[in-house]
Amino acid sequence: MAAVQTRSERALNRVAIAAVLVITLLFLAPIYWITSTAFKPRNLATTIPPTVIFEPEISPFVKLFTKRSQLRSAPEPEDYAAAPWWERLVFDGGEKVVRSGRGQVQLSGYPNRFMNSLIVAITSTVLAVAMGTFTAYGFSRFKVKGEADLLFFILSTRMLPPVVVAIPMFLMYRAVGLNDTHWGLIILYTAFNLSFSVWLMKGFIDEIPKEYEEAALVDGYTRLEAFFKIVLPEAATGIAATAVFCFITAWNEYAFALIMTNRRAQTAPPFIPSQVGSGLPDWTVIAAGTFLFLLPVAIFTFLLRNHLLRGMSFGAIRK
Repeated sequence: MAAVQTRSERALNRVAIAAVLVITLLFLAPIYWITSTAFKPRNLATTIPPTVIFEPEISPFVKLFTKRSQLRSAPEPEDYAAAPWWERLVFDGGEKVVRSGRGQVQLSGYPNRFMNSLIVAITSTVLAVAMGTFTAYGFSRFKVKGEADLLFFILSTRMLPPVVVAIPMFLMYRAVGLNDTHWGLIILYTAFNLSFSVWLMKGFIDEIPKEYEEAALVDGYTRLEAFFKIVLPEAATGIAATAVFCFITAWNEYAFALIMTNRRAQTAPPFIPSQVGSGLPDWTVIAAGTFLFLLPVAIFTFLLRNHLLRGMSFGAIRK
């Protein structure tokens, strides 16, 4: 009987491993597709069947970062000779596109939009995590009248999809002059992430024994000193995990960024789909912009991966 159970357990383990591998491949397939398309020549981006083996090139990134204009014919030899090496890569790829303007490099809107995404996502994440940590500490350590109702009210701000409140928020922002501003998006993303931050951080802080703070208070620490020197170091794992989730939400947000911004404060998500070529979309440029857009959140998550894995279960364990 024991041998039968052992064989069945091994079979289940093999099935589980196979299922994990299949799911992993399914999740990695879009990333591979975007990455490979970002380095393909334009004529290989939409081939059927897809081209898997090709010589990588960086001309999609050149077209992504510079303004382009379409030529009716191939460039003149003197123009080709005077062009910098990155422009020649585009010419050599068979495309009749040149810089917009002679003798100077004119950047496209992507670098500015990418920087806007960094400013908005980082600032809103810091604010949401900081305010969420203080609020969660208050709910965790003090008796608050109507605590359950207040926590439910905080959570209710996440019950509606963003697109439902986008038009009212647009009208409110237009009335107070926050349309197409960095602070407008920062306030919006902070408010949207705050409820998630409060609830997640409360679970982490609840797991920190109160006796640590009581001992610090007996030793002469103030409540604020005990919070910064005792609670925050113990809650570092939870803070890191919360920051990752808040950053991903703010970094990927599309609906508000599309409706609330135009040029000055527009972020990368609504800008990337607008990168089309002459006549047909230039999928290599769109893939290049998407590939670069994936890097910051991937690097941020990778750097905090140990805190994230521990934090996923830390706040869920009850004594």
